[in-house]
Amino acid sequence: MKTVFLSGTLLLFSMIILAQQPLRVGVAGLNHDHVYGLMENYKKGRVIILGIAESDQQLVQRYRQKYQLPDSLFYTSISAMLDHIKPDAVLAFNPISDHLAVVEACAPKGISVMVEKPLATTVKQAARMKALVDQYHIHLLTNYETTWYPSNQQLYKMIYEQKEIGDIRKMTVHDGHQGPREIGCSPDFLKWLTDPVKNGGGALMDFGCYGANLMTWLMQGKAPIAVTAITRHYKPDVYPNVDDDATILLEYPGAVGQIEASWNWPFGIKDLEVFGVNGYLHALNGNELQERLHNSYDPVPLRAPEYTDNLLYLADVLRGKIHPANDLSSLENNLIVVRILEAAKQSARDGKRVLL
Repeated sequence: MKTVFLSGTLLLFSMIILAQQPLRVGVAGLNHDHVYGLMENYKKGRVIILGIAESDQQLVQRYRQKYQLPDSLFYTSISAMLDHIKPDAVLAFNPISDHLAVVEACAPKGISVMVEKPLATTVKQAARMKALVDQYHIHLLTNYETTWYPSNQQLYKMIYEQKEIGDIRKMTVHDGHQGPREIGCSPDFLKWLTDPVKNGGGALMDFGCYGANLMTWLMQGKAPIAVTAITRHYKPDVYPNVDDDATILLEYPGAVGQIEASWNWPFGIKDLEVFGVNGYLHALNGNELQERLHNSYDPVPLRAPEYTDNLLYLADVLRGKIHPANDLSSLENNLIVVRILEAAKQSARDGKRVLL
């Protein structure tokens, strides 16, 4: 009896230790500047990098030297990397148009993938990804900075758990800054971020995806009825091939969403406004939330969110602790995001409202 009890205790202890271990990941690409955040977490021991797939040797040398990475971590392709390692998941830090190739390499091996926003450049690519996910039963998640904002998480709870402002009538999202070149993005990042094929567009894709993601979440996974968009090209000398400003209007039954995306503002902003029947909530940034129910704005004290970054969230998804459905990172949400973005590009091009 004692032996059985001891064995059970050891098993439970082993499971707890396993659940606390950092994720073991493969990295697809180094030409997305968001990879710096992953490298900082690697230095802190919060994630274990088993391999990095990158064919550009100048990028390899830069990261190898900056983060003291051993040569043994680097491979010239995803397939070569996956022939040698068995990661918990692969994190993609490459052009948006290349996300599909990452999923095509990982899915048959049963390896889940998390990409940087947005999921894909076209609905056709997204549909192919969905087919691979269904065939091989992997997770495919999309990472947005705004997902981990305590202000956004609390805003959602105030609407749907506390019923603070009543039914949603209007949503406005501002996402933008002075421009990727102006704020100092790396040349390797800029090369594809300003490419109409590799990024799928300019500010409309880069920043419009945030609003589409948040509004799909706030509408609890429902797609809009129609999309109308206007794009502008204010800086053709800086961004000759893509739009640098976009306004996107989303129509829902009983509600409207307005997305403002720009590479032309005098400062950076990522905020979210929600107008309800009985009140108004404004997440000014990641750490400030205001509420207006009558005639005054009141600051809302923020509670610590359950997840503060994509690594903790991804670990719990892989371990079956949570099951993404209408999560901001979920495939279901982000398939709708890609539909919205494609409809917005069509609307801006044709000058017409596009029905979904």
